[in-house]
Amino acid sequence: MAGWATAINLVLGVGAGWALAHWRWAGRNLADALLTLPMVMPPTVLGYYLLVLIGTHGPIGGWLFAHFGIRLVFTWQAAVLAAAVVSFPLVFKSARAAFEAVDPRLENAARLLGTSEPALFFRVSLPLAWRGVFAGLLLAFARALGEFGATLMVAGSIPGKTQTLSIAVYEAVQAGQDDSAAFLVAVTSVACVSVLLAAGRFLPGPVPART
Repeated sequence: MAGWATAINLVLGVGAGWALAHWRWAGRNLADALLTLPMVMPPTVLGYYLLVLIGTHGPIGGWLFAHFGIRLVFTWQAAVLAAAVVSFPLVFKSARAAFEAVDPRLENAARLLGTSEPALFFRVSLPLAWRGVFAGLLLAFARALGEFGATLMVAGSIPGKTQTLSIAVYEAVQAGQDDSAAFLVAVTSVACVSVLLAAGRFLPGPVPART
């Protein structure tokens, strides 16, 4: 689930980060605040909003259920959606900072040589910003791996289907299964520390002052 959530944010988070780094428009600061909101909002509140949206009576979930018979709530897809929403700001903020650190003179030079905007993104902007983008993806993966509140609200805890590591730890503690809880905690801790160490290697250093 964490892997799928990270893959979704690779597209959405990087795209949003590039857009806000390059476009100048009146609602830019408001858009940045709204896209960063999941980072500071309680996960249970995010879970409630997701329930309203993807529930069978919600605007998205109701339409999917009425037209295609698809019920999102209490499925692994709902768990992926919750993890993607919660971890999205980590990719978005890292990608935006990385793209803003790219020297605009290099991008302008590519434009003068006739490079199209899609080619400019893939051949100039992204290769120069990839370290920050990749670090954000690693951090988002770690955050998605530890997601609890929003996932529990929209996906529940169905063993083998929607039960995540963090939810399994909680239920093992509640059931008094200390050995299982300790093992799961160790697995989660090792995974998160490994991801953070890897992310630290790819975080870009200070950007030198431009003249």
